[in-house]
Amino acid sequence: MHDIKAIRENPEAFDAALARRGAAPMSSEILALDDARRAKIHAAETAQAEQNKASKSVGAAKAKGDEDEFQRLRALVGEKKAEVARLNDEAKVEDAKLTDLLMGLPNAPYDDVPQGEDEDDNVEIRKWGEPRSFDFKPVEHYELAAVKDGMDFETAAKLAGSRFVLLSGAVARLHRALAQFMIDTHVDENGLTETITPVLVREDMMYGTGQLPKFGEDSYQTKDGWWLIPTAEVTLTNIVNNMTVEERYLPRRYVADTQCFRSEAGSAGRDTAGMLRQHQFEKVEMVSVTHPDQSEAEHERMTKCAEGILEKLGLPYRTMVLCTGDMGFGARRTHDIEVWLPGQDTYREISSVSTCGDFQARRMNARFKPTEGGKPQFLHTLNGSGLAVGRCLIAVLENGQQEDGSVQLPEVLHPYMGGKTQITADGVLA
Repeated sequence: MHDIKAIRENPEAFDAALARRGAAPMSSEILALDDARRAKIHAAETAQAEQNKASKSVGAAKAKGDEDEFQRLRALVGEKKAEVARLNDEAKVEDAKLTDLLMGLPNAPYDDVPQGEDEDDNVEIRKWGEPRSFDFKPVEHYELAAVKDGMDFETAAKLAGSRFVLLSGAVARLHRALAQFMIDTHVDENGLTETITPVLVREDMMYGTGQLPKFGEDSYQTKDGWWLIPTAEVTLTNIVNNMTVEERYLPRRYVADTQCFRSEAGSAGRDTAGMLRQHQFEKVEMVSVTHPDQSEAEHERMTKCAEGILEKLGLPYRTMVLCTGDMGFGARRTHDIEVWLPGQDTYREISSVSTCGDFQARRMNARFKPTEGGKPQFLHTLNGSGLAVGRCLIAVLENGQQEDGSVQLPEVLHPYMGGKTQITADGVLA
């Protein structure tokens, strides 16, 4: 959520930032609500002062025996009390209107974020690895003989409908191995704290990280009011919801492997074949909660953590800075990491790492107490995939495919696969 004080001080800069995100100028509407709210608060405070003054005079009038003045003052106290209650209620209404408006506005991009409308305007900042040259035409993951029996979309459709998959045998073990490898790497080498979180959350947690109010259709809600998390960003970031953290405990770095649930409401007809876009998927999520002075360095650090997973797996990738028109709602800057998929002959997103500044912290009322004293300040939050497990499975299968339909597994996964080095064309670990 945006800082109303900053909007008051420089409405032109606020509108310019929104314009970079393709949004209309909003400062006039916001400041009108803010003025109305502050006017109601001021009027309530004035009426409260008049009530207090009259209350003090009631006793004096009674002591003097001035019955007429006593009755007048008693009536005035009652009138002012009712006026204070009415004005406070009206101020709350204006405050709710202002909060709702601010909650629906996207974060302001950093100045160095490239201007653009969509993914075609994203900018590559680095690339790692060379795509493998094949002596045959590589196929997509779901076409491989090695996964024919272990990646079952028909049974999944019977169980749950489209955009689900049933994994079994060697493919299921490979999927599990990838998640375990990612968690081990992030904990043992990158210093993140392993965390197991709920996948059902209260509605205010979804507001805290920005999935609500605008994007409710992208997620699933139960009849009891809980929401299924679209990513562990929701749970990990909200650990500090409504907290004031001691500065010496920063940064806090978390990682969790969870099931994630997305309705994919805006992706009709996109990536319908295979596992690329599912309603339910597994993701290893990283979240950092930092001092504002640390968040820029932390963004690069988290990006390197995600890139490091791909490098250990030997998977070529490129890292992009998303343009203003392609960034997520809560981000100030996003790095997308795209892995090479030979079956599609292109790079596809496997991780987004975003720095949000104090945008989420304001929504969550999450602050830190400076070591040297002074008022508590809002924290900075960052999140990133480290990585999407299903998409990593796709990349391992496609990049390791052999002409006979078997798959050679990355060396780093061999210990997680019981020492096995391949999935044969018959779908058996060997």
